[in-house]
Amino acid sequence: MSGCLVDLARTRVFYDGTLTDPQLDHPEGIAIHPDGSVWCGGERGQIFRIARDGSSMDQVASTGGFCLGLAFAGDRLYVCDMKHRAVFALDTRTGRLERFAEGAGGVRMRVPNAIAVLPGGDLFVSDSHGMKEPGPGIFRFQPDGSGELWYDADVDFANGVALSPDSRFLYVAATFGSAVFRIPIGEDGSPGGREEVVHLPGVLPDGLALDTAGRLYIACYEPSKVLRVAPDGTVRCLVADPEAHQLCHPTNVALRGGEMFISNLGRWHVTALQLPEE
Repeated sequence: MSGCLVDLARTRVFYDGTLTDPQLDHPEGIAIHPDGSVWCGGERGQIFRIARDGSSMDQVASTGGFCLGLAFAGDRLYVCDMKHRAVFALDTRTGRLERFAEGAGGVRMRVPNAIAVLPGGDLFVSDSHGMKEPGPGIFRFQPDGSGELWYDADVDFANGVALSPDSRFLYVAATFGSAVFRIPIGEDGSPGGREEVVHLPGVLPDGLALDTAGRLYIACYEPSKVLRVAPDGTVRCLVADPEAHQLCHPTNVALRGGEMFISNLGRWHVTALQLPEE
């Protein structure tokens, strides 16, 4: 697509799980393990590990539900599960999978969707609440599973979350609000007021990631593209697929150095590309 920073022809299929056994079953979330392997989930609760070079994939565990967002804290993988309305924790060294949290403060999560982990180990979890039914919000959990409904204002389908490089802001995608906003994180850990980052009419933003330079990447479920927002607010198309084949309803992105990995909920593969230097 003309006008994008990366031509679609310069992307590649990192792992094609269409016909493999196990099959890469419509991956929604994606995360990078400290060893460089790429992890994603499936629509039947599968948790997959793809080798660092994309040469193989194995299923390491299953929640038995429907996996959404994933995030690592060291060797611990947190997984949002839509069917169970819970976050699971997987010890990738032992393979032990356990239910981590279902809610906090007497509030049950409805659609736990995405996770961002603070350097100290606390994690933020977005709750999408309901399809075109705005509601709260963002939960914050400690590593032992205790927590609170941290941001209780209504969000129009809270989806992807990402921390700024200095951990002072939490970025949140409001999918059916066609917007991304950020929440200041106070010195005492409390949330500040909502600050709009970008409004994207006609676009459904999904997953978020930030690089070390503070550039925000937005995976768009519809149309199938990834956007980049500079710290000054300039929005550019990173890559787009008008035929929804190489990119097909991308839901999340993960960065590994100068590489980006993209999960495609509409198909059975993970896409990769080299980020431009500009």
